[in-house]
Amino acid sequence: MTRREMIERRIIGLLILILSTSALVHAGEPAAAVERFVRECGISPESVAVKIIDLADGSVTAVHNGSTPLIPASIMKSVTTAALLEECGMDFRYHTAVSIDGPVDMGIVRGNLVVEGSCDPSLNSREEPIGRDMVAETVEALRQMGINRIEGEIVIDESHFAGPSRPESWMAADFAQAYGTGSHGFNFENNASGSRSVENPQMVFRRRLQSALGKAGIILDGKDMGVGKRRRVYDHVSPPVDEIMRSCMMRSDNLFAESMLRTYGSLTGGDGSTAQAAATELRRWKEKRMPLEGVVIIDGSGLSRSNRVTADFMGAVLSDMSGNPNYASFFPLAGQEGTLRRFLAETPLDSYIAMKTGSMKGIQCYAGYKLDDDYVPTHVVVIIMNEIRGSRDRARKAAERMLLDVFDNVTNTEQDEQRETEQSA
Repeated sequence: MTRREMIERRIIGLLILILSTSALVHAGEPAAAVERFVRECGISPESVAVKIIDLADGSVTAVHNGSTPLIPASIMKSVTTAALLEECGMDFRYHTAVSIDGPVDMGIVRGNLVVEGSCDPSLNSREEPIGRDMVAETVEALRQMGINRIEGEIVIDESHFAGPSRPESWMAADFAQAYGTGSHGFNFENNASGSRSVENPQMVFRRRLQSALGKAGIILDGKDMGVGKRRRVYDHVSPPVDEIMRSCMMRSDNLFAESMLRTYGSLTGGDGSTAQAAATELRRWKEKRMPLEGVVIIDGSGLSRSNRVTADFMGAVLSDMSGNPNYASFFPLAGQEGTLRRFLAETPLDSYIAMKTGSMKGIQCYAGYKLDDDYVPTHVVVIIMNEIRGSRDRARKAAERMLLDVFDNVTNTEQDEQRETEQSA
């Protein structure tokens, strides 16, 4: 073999090696993109978890620390919403009954005006969905009955929802803030005044209703009349629960999420407490054979730092719910809506990623879907970042780069497979 032939042979061998290596790199690019993200996000690798699932066949496109329990923050809302949606359906509405518990004599109620709390978080909400004004409805219902005096009191019955308004593990520093307000059997006006929490929304409602009654010429004596047999005056009906869910997910509303968890507990036969509802929800996921090792559910909103989820668990829940078009529509669109408005804005994935965000001190999480042109989920996406010591913006941008790399590769691979299919046909 001449020297020229030897050189040519080596060149050919080198070209084959380069081509084969390029093919391997191309095939493994999603995994490589995740590895780059873990290196570049500025967080210790053991505090980061990623899982991307191809919904076409359930295969795992890429994963890192899939079974590691981490704090989810507000992506817990997507779990709460999934449980309640499957239990009650999208047309469920909250019903808050208003009754009198005494006879009516010449326009005078010889008893109390009783309101039965349903844990409706949207009652006179200042946020979407905006329902009908319960105060005005109550006054009008009494006027229609010809009532001009109530001898008793305004009684708020919260007996269908047991337990404290907040989980014990919530941080006391959050209590005074609107985002840290409690969920009660009777909620009113978001249980908040501006940016501050209102600890007794029942009192706010009583004062508001008493004032409205007075303006309408209906006198409230406020006597202790004891308890009598209730007679329904009217039923306040909330907007459909799917509108409440969408508002909760878009705005990351803690009160809405906590009330939905308690509602789930009540609908499944429990006492409506947060603790009981969380335990029931965990059993539900166990019955559906979700990977639950290390998973701890404390609340519905994710405000508790005692919650723990894994990327495997989140991926399984999102995969299970992916066939429900209503559920997928609750997630904000990247670059367009809610808490995801700036994420991936003006990139090829703008409007093609729909995810719930989760953010607390030292924590940034994402959970949701990659969508096709018809807004149908094609992939599950879970990104959980804990123990962020440096720049949150660095971690966020690293996540954006990873998704752009992963789904550019996925798109290219799908196009290659389609061309190969067409050529072989």
